[in-house]
Amino acid sequence: MSWGKLLQPDLMLESSILSLTPDIIQHHRLKGLVLDVDETLVPITSAQACAELSPWLEAIQQVATLWLVSNNISENRIKRIAEPFNLPYIIGAGKPSRRKLRRAVTAMGLPPEQVGMVGDRLFTDVLAGNRLGMFTVLVKPMVDPAEAARRYPVHTFEVWLSQALGASLTPGKP
Repeated sequence: MSWGKLLQPDLMLESSILSLTPDIIQHHRLKGLVLDVDETLVPITSAQACAELSPWLEAIQQVATLWLVSNNISENRIKRIAEPFNLPYIIGAGKPSRRKLRRAVTAMGLPPEQVGMVGDRLFTDVLAGNRLGMFTVLVKPMVDPAEAARRYPVHTFEVWLSQALGASLTPGKP
């Protein structure tokens, strides 16, 4: 598989994870979601989820099984985010490695093509999900406005490089 295809999300949303609706999930026949944590669910500078995340998670849990899979190695941080929502989680995933993603998918009892990998990074989340055969969803990062100037250059570079390698990164219709 070419780099362009490995870095091509199946769905690219124009805003944060909060724009991923139960209808979109059902439209794509997904039964489970693996969610990245840092800058996908919460800004990396936050120790807990924003108020809008709770109703979103409740709505999504009506249609899909959820797991958090993070490259972050701080169990205290990820646990503080996962526990209020009773979400299982894996830390130190080493994405784009597939090993710990596969563990979450296996725990769901679903085939990878029925599970979405949702994240804000092309070279970790999308690449790992595509390598495992998952449905990949790229969302805009949730960043603290004070951090945006520092963090967006990484995302901008990833988008540029992915396009240079052949990925078509234009937001699609959910």
